Amino acid sequence: MTALSVVLFALSCMVLLVWSSRHFLIALERRKALVLTEQCPGPPEPAPRISVVVAAKDEQDNIEGCVRTMLDQDYPDFEVVVCNDRSEDLTGQIVQAISDENPLLRLVNIEHLPEGWCGKNNAMQTGIASTDGEWICMVDADCRQTSRRTLSTAMQYASDNNADLLSVLPNLEMKGFWENAIQPVCSGVMMIWFYPDKVNSADKPNAYANGAFMLIKRSAYEAIGTHESVKDQVNEDMHMAARIKQAGLRLQVIRNQGLYLVRMYTSLRQIVRGWSRIFYGTFGTVKRLTVSLLVLALMGVVPYVAAAVGFVALAWPLASSWHLACGTAGTLAIAMQISVIYRFYALIGARKWLAWTYVIGCAAAMLSVAIALTKLRKGAVLTWRGTSYSSQGD
Repeated sequence: MTALSVVLFALSCMVLLVWSSRHFLIALERRKALVLTEQCPGPPEPAPRISVVVAAKDEQDNIEGCVRTMLDQDYPDFEVVVCNDRSEDLTGQIVQAISDENPLLRLVNIEHLPEGWCGKNNAMQTGIASTDGEWICMVDADCRQTSRRTLSTAMQYASDNNADLLSVLPNLEMKGFWENAIQPVCSGVMMIWFYPDKVNSADKPNAYANGAFMLIKRSAYEAIGTHESVKDQVNEDMHMAARIKQAGLRLQVIRNQGLYLVRMYTSLRQIVRGWSRIFYGTFGTVKRLTVSLLVLALMGVVPYVAAAVGFVALAWPLASSWHLACGTAGTLAIAMQISVIYRFYALIGARKWLAWTYVIGCAAAMLSVAIALTKLRKGAVLTWRGTSYSSQGD
């Protein structure tokens, strides 16, 4: 028991130092980080034509809000194309009804998924091929614009920064307990690997994009081989971002405030399954997934284990000062963890009073990563939105 307490004491001290350093990073982010808002300038003059393309499969609950808020944009020259990808619900009918009243909107129905293609990639490829915009804006069907100026400010920012691909990161709409407890933690895991400053640096190989909102120059889209080049990838946004950098093109990501929201998943089951798919498609290697799992366990769970083991062991007849030190270090690490998460949640617009649930979110994120690891085995099958895909694991 003493040896275990010594190990946990050492780990908790290390975790305490790491969490303490995060206060500095949050302060730095608050001071220098750029955030796109509706007060930002835009659109550029002249405003290039933008083709907004949405892939939708069984999105009857979201598609009207997505389409109507996009059609309400103040951008002077754009079109909206919705690709109804084999939906079995009312998605197509809803879009058609809106299209009948608004000439800016077109519906493209897709009845067949070609061999070797993921559904969203085929839908996007089909929809984009029918458009003529100089720029293409790819938007997820579960996104809802909360400002009329999203396209204008995004296009101005892309123009000012000579971006070939700009990903405006979403604000998460989180209503239930599980959404608020788990989604921010999983989003934080992504930031461990894809720190925005490194992504935005032309000198760094780090590449990241979020498919919820990607604005890409058509010439860049064609230069990286269109969706054809990532046709079998479940996280095509990440792979397209990587190809942009590999081609020597300019990649930019930026957070938004007040421009648009996305409600990704609503139930615990959806959250775990959804994030396991994201982790699988984004990281895609045993090494990265294993490291993510270990980091989550160390930073999120170990302090609680140390506090419990240390203080419980004090009741042991042979208790030593190491047990008290272990329990104290674990408790201090927990306090520091919660204080950092409180500030981080305030920064990203999550419910900061739920910072104490971080350990719960860590446990769910670890489960999602573990499930993603199982998908790397040979012969594994990934099922998403009713379509099954063979794993590319060896």
